[in-house]
Amino acid sequence: MSSDYRTGREGEFTYRGYTLDELQDMELDEVAELLPARQRRTITRGLSTQHEKLLAKVEGKSEEETANDPIRTHLRDMPVLPEFVGLTFAVYTGQEFERVKVQPEMIGHYLGEFQLTRQSVEHGQAGIGATRSSKFVPLK
Repeated sequence: MSSDYRTGREGEFTYRGYTLDELQDMELDEVAELLPARQRRTITRGLSTQHEKLLAKVEGKSEEETANDPIRTHLRDMPVLPEFVGLTFAVYTGQEFERVKVQPEMIGHYLGEFQLTRQSVEHGQAGIGATRSSKFVPLK
């Protein structure tokens, strides 16, 4: 567990000394001051129009709505904000949309960090014709 977030004695989630309810009541600029440097820089330099549209979609949604119909997005570089907690996103991996249910521990990371775009490769055994030298193996 990192020092950024931890659960208190009561088991309540805190992020840099603030509870989830306090974080959700803060303005975007106040939350940005608590985020790591890269995410803070993304927000302070100004979010793109696509990021703003995603924030607008999130404002009207509840946990129950997104459980059945997740918020679809290509924005893997969107920082996870406190108002995203509990919502389900469908993040594009380059081939398909994969579901991500946002937990409080995800605050300060990017959406794309939770859906990998590359799969591990498991090679089979080399057969005849797999390499140049195997072309000349006599068949018995």
